[in-house]
Amino acid sequence: MENLTLIATAPFGLESVVKNELVTLGYKDVLASDGKVTFTGDIESIVHTNLWLRSADRVLLKIGEFNAFSFEELFEKTKALPWEEWITQDAKFTVLGKSVKSKLYSIPDCQSIVKKAIVEKLKQKYHIDWFPETGPEYTVQISILKDVATLTIDTSGIGLHKRGYRNEAVEAPLKETLASALIQISYWNKKRALYDFFCGSGTIPIEAALIGKNIAPGLNRNFACESWPQIGKEIWKMERTSAFRKINHDIVLNINASDINPKAIEIAKENALEAGVDDCINFEVKDVKKIIIDKPYGILISNPPYGERLGEEKEVAKLYNTLGQIFKNEPTWSTYILTSVEAFESLYGKKANKRRKLYNGRIKVDYYQYFGQKPKNA
Repeated sequence: MENLTLIATAPFGLESVVKNELVTLGYKDVLASDGKVTFTGDIESIVHTNLWLRSADRVLLKIGEFNAFSFEELFEKTKALPWEEWITQDAKFTVLGKSVKSKLYSIPDCQSIVKKAIVEKLKQKYHIDWFPETGPEYTVQISILKDVATLTIDTSGIGLHKRGYRNEAVEAPLKETLASALIQISYWNKKRALYDFFCGSGTIPIEAALIGKNIAPGLNRNFACESWPQIGKEIWKMERTSAFRKINHDIVLNINASDINPKAIEIAKENALEAGVDDCINFEVKDVKKIIIDKPYGILISNPPYGERLGEEKEVAKLYNTLGQIFKNEPTWSTYILTSVEAFESLYGKKANKRRKLYNGRIKVDYYQYFGQKPKNA
């Protein structure tokens, strides 16, 4: 099937990052809007983007889009879509939904009507009244925004942040997709030293190593659409084989990660081993107060504690002040800090060159970016 319309869903503030990834992967007609990036592709594109997208949440297959002002209109227009091209006779499918600023605001009703419409369409196609639901699984999503209904099928299954390497995590872990985006937004490249002074379970350094070694982030996990007959196992085998061949095993990376918590470092090492990048990250148990900058042109990307618990504000304030003191006289270093603390700049002692509003889960955060001098060979 050619010219499929696909949607890479994106967290708030990261749409441009996902768009850049798709353009780099060679896709055209890429259009970013709130919470999603739409692009065109073919069957292979479904597999390719699921394996390679680093910052997107999911890859959805768009089945149709139309205005819907009544439940009757929603039913008839849903039924008219080509569901039989994707959903098999023995398929098990569920319908999820959301509605924003629309006349059809009852999500359970919208889900029920969409499912009934799809069932009616499949009855006509397969000439049966009962479906065994023993075959591949499909998750249909109905999204209504300002009375425009978009119907998709989720090709990813569990979110793309689930890489498969993080068996354990410390409290309040950073999503892998967000960590990857923070790295891509920064000035870091494979030739420069990367540091994370608050590495926790190692997500930022591990994602950097995956980028540095050109390891597809979805290489060690499964996807919902792997069981779909329209795609076939041969395409998956071909794409995975291609991804394995693209791994750069010979590159030497300078990635350094530290944390005051010995248990966190232990978990981070295990996660790095699982991800296949344990050979290119230097882990260390260390208090940030004991950090000494002895090399120029480093890049720090960190997600330090926010002080969300009662009574932690003073400790966090001291921590951010310590960071500012460390880098006060380091003009060649670039630092990137993700935090929900609105007073960060005053605590750090310097106004950021750039500030980006994001979300870490449900927490509103800012990504403070301080640009240092670039090395001549960068």
